[in-house]
Amino acid sequence: MRRIAVLAAVSVAAAAVVSAPGAAGAGRTWFTSWAQSQDGRADTAVTGQSLRMITHLSQGGDAVRVRFQNTFGAGPLTIGHATAGPSAGGAAVTGVRDLTFFGRHAVTIPAGGEVWSDETKLVTRPDSDLAVSMAVEGTAVPGRHGAALRDNYLTPADSGDHAGDASGEAFTATVGATYVVSAVDVHNAALQGVVVPFGSSVVDGIGSTNCGPGCTELGANRRWTDDLARRIVASSAPLAVANAGVSGTTSARSCPGMPPSVAGLDAASRLDRDVLALHGVTAVIYYYGTNDLAYGCDAATILDSYRAVFARLRAAGISVYVTPSTPRPGYSDQANLARHEIALFVERWNTCGGTCSGVVDFDTVLADPLKPNSILPAYDNGDGIHANAAGQQALADFVSVPMLTRSGLVGHTMG
Repeated sequence: MRRIAVLAAVSVAAAAVVSAPGAAGAGRTWFTSWAQSQDGRADTAVTGQSLRMITHLSQGGDAVRVRFQNTFGAGPLTIGHATAGPSAGGAAVTGVRDLTFFGRHAVTIPAGGEVWSDETKLVTRPDSDLAVSMAVEGTAVPGRHGAALRDNYLTPADSGDHAGDASGEAFTATVGATYVVSAVDVHNAALQGVVVPFGSSVVDGIGSTNCGPGCTELGANRRWTDDLARRIVASSAPLAVANAGVSGTTSARSCPGMPPSVAGLDAASRLDRDVLALHGVTAVIYYYGTNDLAYGCDAATILDSYRAVFARLRAAGISVYVTPSTPRPGYSDQANLARHEIALFVERWNTCGGTCSGVVDFDTVLADPLKPNSILPAYDNGDGIHANAAGQQALADFVSVPMLTRSGLVGHTMG
């Protein structure tokens, strides 16, 4: 976790103190219940206005704290007032509570910085929406996660502080990205771990809003990671789920055809910020490779990146479950050979040859048995790469909850 000191002027210093990776705090009672990794900055600036971001908690608790990031911001971001409260639908909120930062209501986060809010007493429930609002002072181009797959809300420029409004009437504009807010922790002593799906667009949930002809379910939380969280809650397993997917990214640091937009967002570069900085992490589901192959990386380069990331996760006491690369139309013969080599590595001894904790074979779930480079038609979002809502549910149903729970018990005793 990265805690950033507050100066007398109530700004966040650039220096940060980093604690043990995945640590949940004293007594291991804080667990990350929702996350969306930042992957860039907003297309337009915000000026003297309020933002209301809707997060979806996998587990609830009796208190919350929120991570505000300016990792990709173009300059300092000043928050004059921040709140959290259960969503009442749309931009409306019930039971609004003020958030503070080191005891103060205002905070300035420098470009590249972040801050966690203080503990705020607020009862939340599993599988529920929590609205996090902030009044931005001055002008800033905030960092964001591009694929919220739901509406978030903004007031007009220069409209001032509406962070405490229960009504959503002032929030007249919507945006399909999540600004500034990147994680929510819940205080819950009954939990024993957090599962972090870590990967590219299939983890990010692309395709999950496709539930059939004429159907639109933006904001319905139908990613396979959301479906998995609901299965976990239904089984009474003591685990939360925090998504760390970023579309377009790779496991390897560089591939010949990698677009500039995802440079620096490879798995190793994101690991500290997007996985190890979360709280109570006991297991990672590693879902990377399809973009590496599409961008021209060979098997050796991809597998080197796998081994490096797996080693760091396991050194932190985190179990790593890996899926072989899933179908994608247009793979060249070279890419198919590399995909085969990756699958052999992942499935060897069912533990990536002793470098991971186990295998979650999503390739078997998604692949059309008659066309192995294609997704089963019933699960195809239409692009041959991403799963629709039915495919997302099939992926979630394939994951062993007892396997993840065992990881949580091991992580709990280690912590």
